Amino acid sequence: QVQLVESGGGLVQPGGSLRLSCAASGSIFNNNAMGWYRQAPGKQRELVASITSGGGTVYYVDSVKGRFAISRDNAKNTVYLQMNNLKPEDTAVYYCNFLGASRYVYWGQGTQVTVSS
Repeated sequence: QVQLVESGGGLVQPGGSLRLSCAASGSIFNNNAMGWYRQAPGKQRELVASITSGGGTVYYVDSVKGRFAISRDNAKNTVYLQMNNLKPEDTAVYYCNFLGASRYVYWGQGTQVTVSS
C-alpha cells in the first residue's frame, strides 16, 4: 500500500524550531532519493531539501541553507526535516515524496507549518 504520512508541523514564532517526520511505505522509500517539498498559499509546490537513498548526499534550496537539515532512517522508512531559525516565509504545507515526484503521483496530506508572532 502506498502511503506517506507527514507530521510535526505547528505554529511557531520566528526564530523557533520544528522537526518534521515522514513515514513512507517501502514502495516509495526503498532505494529512492527522498525530498521535502512545501507549498505556500498561492504558490507552486517547491523542493526544499533532498537526500539520496544512502543518505550521503543532500541538497537544500538556497532560502533554507544553514537552517534546515534533512536526514533519513532507512530501518524505519522515515525521513526527517529539522527546521531551525524559522522565518515567516517558511509558512507552508510541507510534504515528503521521492525526489522528482510530479503532481500526478500520490501525495500525502502534508503537515502545516505556520511561522508567526
